[in-house]
Amino acid sequence: MNNIITRITKPFTLILFSLFLLNCQTQQEENTTAEEEMTDSNTPLHLLQPDYPTPYGAPEVSEVKAVLDRVKGYLEETTHTTILTEEGGTEITDFSKADEKSVLKKGDFRLLSYEWGVTYSAMLLAGEITGDESYTNYTKNRVKFLADLYPHFEKMGDKRHALHSIVAPGALDDCGALCASFIKTEANGLDANVNPLISNFMDYIMNKEFKLEDGTLARNRPLNNTLWLDDLYMSVPAIAQMGKKTGEQKYFDEAVNQIKLFSDRMFNKEKELYMHGWVADMEVHPEFHWARANGWALLTKVEVLKVLPENHPGRAMVLDLLQKHIRGLAALQSGSGFWHQLLDKNDSYLETSATAIYAYCIAAAVNEGWIDDMAHAPMAILAWNAVATMVNDKGQVEGTCVGTGMAFDPAFYYHRPVNKFAAHGYGPVVAAGAEIIRLLQENEFEINDSSLQILK
Repeated sequence: MNNIITRITKPFTLILFSLFLLNCQTQQEENTTAEEEMTDSNTPLHLLQPDYPTPYGAPEVSEVKAVLDRVKGYLEETTHTTILTEEGGTEITDFSKADEKSVLKKGDFRLLSYEWGVTYSAMLLAGEITGDESYTNYTKNRVKFLADLYPHFEKMGDKRHALHSIVAPGALDDCGALCASFIKTEANGLDANVNPLISNFMDYIMNKEFKLEDGTLARNRPLNNTLWLDDLYMSVPAIAQMGKKTGEQKYFDEAVNQIKLFSDRMFNKEKELYMHGWVADMEVHPEFHWARANGWALLTKVEVLKVLPENHPGRAMVLDLLQKHIRGLAALQSGSGFWHQLLDKNDSYLETSATAIYAYCIAAAVNEGWIDDMAHAPMAILAWNAVATMVNDKGQVEGTCVGTGMAFDPAFYYHRPVNKFAAHGYGPVVAAGAEIIRLLQENEFEINDSSLQILK
């Protein structure tokens, strides 16, 4: 009996299974046919969603703040306000006991580098825009720490010690960005005397840094009488901030003059970009439009315009340069929102720190009314969205080019390493996020026909 049932049911089961497979195949063919038959007459094809490589559209303020919080949290844990008796030694709480062997406790970054001057300024901006005092206090705590330490190391003079680079600066990198941030911190209210550091920095910038015969701030490397575009930021914002601090016209005049001297030599009027380096004795200059150096130049103009009196005779020139520079950069933003390491070389890699600087500067220029908001606000947001993808869960900034001198061949720039411990990325990311929050708070955006636009 069992054999009879088996002989009957087995063919029936096979028939059912075959019918099931046939039904699946029919459904698959119908779906395929439906996709193939999607036409302009039956489907709004313009609403199809593209596969963007980075997020598209205006983020929520809370989303931007969350990125900044991650970065701040990471930096708070890894930039210590501690001095030790020696490497691996005990903490010194009475700073009068510090000596030449004393060292700053190592973290992931140095408290005295120009990159940290950028970060201190950015944290102050983030505190101002978000109302979150933890950002402001990040800078205040570290500047107070350095100001309180300074008198005890100043008496050691030129000897090598933990604060040697700020007691006896030997380059604009040692003092310019830090000086600007210290002046801003003092203006924000600081329970410490930071004036000795500011005075020392300004004395170096104004009187001791090497200059060309016409007064242009210069270097003697890699060749004599060399201009580095980076040096605009390493000097001019501090000079302009000194003008704001003292009210003395000479500082504003010098800041504007340096922008003009550099731009006359290094701004390519056709491309509306800056070359990275210029050497006095060369007739043909290598036109490598390195992204971060262009960022420093753009940032300089924004920082100067924020404090330069409206009636200063050089203001129109600086504003005109800013607008032209942004126009040159706008033409070269990639579809992912980033800019390339060499701006006009699309086969060079996409770089984070420069993109963050541009996001900050373009957003700031929109917010200040210096450039057209409809044309530029979406590209600033696109740049921020790209940058935000490079902040990992720990709060580290990925994709930043390491420190870079000037060179005479493209391979040097193409193959500079990127590293999450390159300090150049952190201040720009914080500043960019803060200014994007301001942009979002002061404007409304919509997706109109699938594109991000500012509402008027």
